[in-house]
Amino acid sequence: MMRSLRFFDDLAHGLANRPPITLGVVYPCSLPALHAVAGIVRQGLAVPFLIGPVAEIRQLAASASISLEGCQMVDVPTPQEAARTGVAMAHEGRIAALMKGSLHSRIFLHELGHHEGGLRTARRMSHVYVLDAPQAPRVLLVSDGAVNIAPDLGTRCDIVQNSIDLAHMLGIGRPRVALLSAVEVVNPDLPSTLDAAVMCKMAERGQITGGVVDGPLALDNAISPEAARCKGVTSPVAGLADILVVPDLEAGNILAKQMTFIGQARAAGIVMGMRVPVILTSRADPVPVRVLSCMVAAAMIGQGYGGNPVAPVAPRG
Repeated sequence: MMRSLRFFDDLAHGLANRPPITLGVVYPCSLPALHAVAGIVRQGLAVPFLIGPVAEIRQLAASASISLEGCQMVDVPTPQEAARTGVAMAHEGRIAALMKGSLHSRIFLHELGHHEGGLRTARRMSHVYVLDAPQAPRVLLVSDGAVNIAPDLGTRCDIVQNSIDLAHMLGIGRPRVALLSAVEVVNPDLPSTLDAAVMCKMAERGQITGGVVDGPLALDNAISPEAARCKGVTSPVAGLADILVVPDLEAGNILAKQMTFIGQARAAGIVMGMRVPVILTSRADPVPVRVLSCMVAAAMIGQGYGGNPVAPVAPRG
C-alpha cells in the first residue's frame, strides 16, 4: 500500500522560523551543487560559505542564472585545499556543518578523518541514509552505504550506535535496529550472522544503547510483519525495523540507491561520528537530496549536535 511521504515535511515544520545554521559547502563547482545552495538559502536553512575557486563558482552560477545572494565566499583553488579549509573552519567553530560539493568523496573523507586537524571523535565515522519511500512502512535509516567498505565488529558497533543517535535526533525515541544478513539464523559460514549475534549480546549488556537491536534478520522479515510471521521469526524488531544495518558498503549502497532510483524514496545522507554534522551525497544525487540532507543537519544541530542549537525536534515512537 502506498503511503503519504510526510517525514521530511514534518521535519521542515519543526525547523520553521528558526535561525539558519552556518554551512560550509566544499568545492561547489557543479550546477547541482549550486542549485542546492540556492534552494537551501530560499528555504532559510543555512547561510552557506562556498569554499572553492570563487571566479569559477561565480561564472558557473551566472551560466545557469543561479543567484548566490546570501552566500559567503572563501576563495581556494583546488578540491584538496577546499576540503582542508572547510574542515579547519568547522574545527574552529566558524561553521556548524559541512556539505560535500563536487569533489571526490575520497578527498573529502581524508580531510575529515585527519588525525590532527580533522573532525574525528572517539566514535568511528559512518554514513546514514534517511529514506522515506512510498512503499516502505515508515521512514528507514540505512547504514553504512558510503564510508566503511568492509567494517569489522568494532566498526559495526559504532555504525549501529551512530544510527541510533541520529534516530533520536530525528524524533525516533527508541528505534528498532535490524542487523541484516541473507538469513535470519546464525550460520557459521556467513560472518554477518555471527557479527549480528555478538552485537545483540553487546546490546543486551549495555555496550550498545538507546535502541532495540536484533539480528540476523533478512530484509523481508525486518520490515514486513507478514514475512516475519511466515518464517516464524519472533522478535521485537522483526517487521518493525526503523534502522537497517547492512553487512558492508556494497549492500548498503545498492539498497539505498534502489530505494531512491526505483522506489522513489525521498532521501538524505549524513556522516555521523564527526564533531559537526557532515552532509555526504553522491555527485549524481539530485538537488532535493542535498536540500533534505541540509534539513537533517539542521535538525541535528537543533538537538545540540556540535554544540550549536537551532531548532528542537519533538520525539516520537
